[in-house]
Amino acid sequence: MPKLFEIKYPEGCKTIPEGFWSAVDVWIKKPHVVNKRLCGVKETESRHLAGEALSLVLGDNEELPDDVLNFIITSSAITRKHTLSYHIRTFIPKVNIYGTHLRKEVVVKDFDRQQVTFLPFEEDEKGKVTLKKCNIYQIQLHLTNFMQWLLELHVFTADTEWHCDGVAYPRLSWLSTELLPKLLRWSTECRSGDFTSTLSLLPVEKYSLTYQQLKDKYKAMVKVWPEVTDPEKFVYEDVAIATYLLVLWSEEQTERVLKMKQSFVDLGCGNGLLVHILINEGHPGKGIDVRKRKIWDMYDSNTLLEEQAITPSESFLFPDTDWLIGNHSDELTPWIPVIAARSSYSCRYFVLPCCFFDFFGKYQRRHSQKSQYKEYIDFIADVSRVSGFDTQVDCLRIPSTKRVCLVGRLRNYQTSDEAQAEDRRARYIQSRVSEVETDAVSSSWGAGFQPREKVEVVRNCGALSRDFVDGVVLRVANALLGMTVDDGQSSSSNWNTGGSLSLGDVASLLRQDTLQQLKKECGGLQTLLKNNHQVFQVEGGRVHIRDWRDRRPPRSGAKKRPVAPGALKTRPCWFHSHHPQGCPLLAQDCTFAHGGDDLRPSTRPQKKSKRDV
Repeated sequence: MPKLFEIKYPEGCKTIPEGFWSAVDVWIKKPHVVNKRLCGVKETESRHLAGEALSLVLGDNEELPDDVLNFIITSSAITRKHTLSYHIRTFIPKVNIYGTHLRKEVVVKDFDRQQVTFLPFEEDEKGKVTLKKCNIYQIQLHLTNFMQWLLELHVFTADTEWHCDGVAYPRLSWLSTELLPKLLRWSTECRSGDFTSTLSLLPVEKYSLTYQQLKDKYKAMVKVWPEVTDPEKFVYEDVAIATYLLVLWSEEQTERVLKMKQSFVDLGCGNGLLVHILINEGHPGKGIDVRKRKIWDMYDSNTLLEEQAITPSESFLFPDTDWLIGNHSDELTPWIPVIAARSSYSCRYFVLPCCFFDFFGKYQRRHSQKSQYKEYIDFIADVSRVSGFDTQVDCLRIPSTKRVCLVGRLRNYQTSDEAQAEDRRARYIQSRVSEVETDAVSSSWGAGFQPREKVEVVRNCGALSRDFVDGVVLRVANALLGMTVDDGQSSSSNWNTGGSLSLGDVASLLRQDTLQQLKKECGGLQTLLKNNHQVFQVEGGRVHIRDWRDRRPPRSGAKKRPVAPGALKTRPCWFHSHHPQGCPLLAQDCTFAHGGDDLRPSTRPQKKSKRDV
């Protein structure tokens, strides 16, 4: 049993051994979190068995060889009380390179010895099983005589015999240097997720296949994307959301024996790409949003998009629609389960919450024990339950931190109880109205709701005058630079980086009318300083002068993204113009322009707020 690699736990770690098994479960059930070439796995079998029965895990026709069995357990130590647990998982690669042959693993957990063994095997279309002895490995939690916890990687054969294909069989060096450190970090954190596993409501293999097909079909949108938002993120995010809905609806068609594809309305559809994909894939529907986007003109006439403010009322019910969609629908989010319930008994909904809104304004936190996001998801789930749905919660695979969705497919009451159900909805909505808002809400169920303005007011300090911003920047920068005594030398090696100030101390430098102006902006002073990241670095509530000679990534493990060529030299260098010693970089090394002759016209569009997407 060659030990290939080991890594030490920090002294005094209190999450072992529970944290070890929590981390191992992530690798077993969600290997795609680490191995990006996998879409996931499907567990086809899970059993508990006595040690002497382990030889049957591959089936009656394929018993484990004695040497493999001895690698997993010490035969002399096995008793009838010694119970093992095993799972059989089938790998689902993002791109199928195996054809009809399935790559599987038997995962054997030994809780008494704090170890887990992975036995890979291949199964052909006829069901013939072949054990890959050269790729058997084991992860073990070991306590030394010096009371030091170790995380160890053992292999069954010499590492020279290891077979690697980069997907189901990763490199041994990857297991040692990538997987093991992540397992150690997860096990020291020992955090149980607030939410369910990703794609828990769908067959993962069907999702993987559909996603690849749609990604290839709509990848051209990235090249022609006319919006100011990042096309790589938003195109593929909408492709993933569309994939989720298409697979969900396909499964529903089979379960309900539906002859027609489901219809939908996307409330707050934004750029409309999700609507465009769903319609192109055969589902009749439309999108509604308060503002038209540039990209709407690029879609063909089949993509139905309406520019209209949505107000929860009798005018916005959809009795003939199968599904209502709320994809980052902001102030409409809590209303979507209500609108679906009131549209018809058969109307279903899908909602992907992002910004935190209650029925008549911003959502106010009530439970400090939970994260704000978890509390808000629980609130929407409560709205769904009161609205009459058996609510399901799932996690999407999208490049976003807000990826928890809620699905309402079935009702928790009979059609004959509709009057009582409506009464519960009305009373619940009224209970969410504060005393200040009570007078604004009449008996009409949507009265008091404020839809988004047709023209969005930008409050991220981007609309402040240039003179105002420059004045604040210069005042703060001079204060920081004045905290270091000038030794009279002007060489870049002694370049003055100044001191540091807390945000509170920075605020005390500014006039009262300046602070009042900043309070009207989202994030206020801190946002203005972060917007001017060329000059300042804001970390841990303190403000520093940014030193562009320091090329380290902003946080541990983060990758520094290269500056796009079109963005180079499009803005003047603040330090070249204002720092007593000038810029610490030579002109050819600085991203910003040293003087007018070095300045290039900008070719990049200005960024907009997230709500303009």
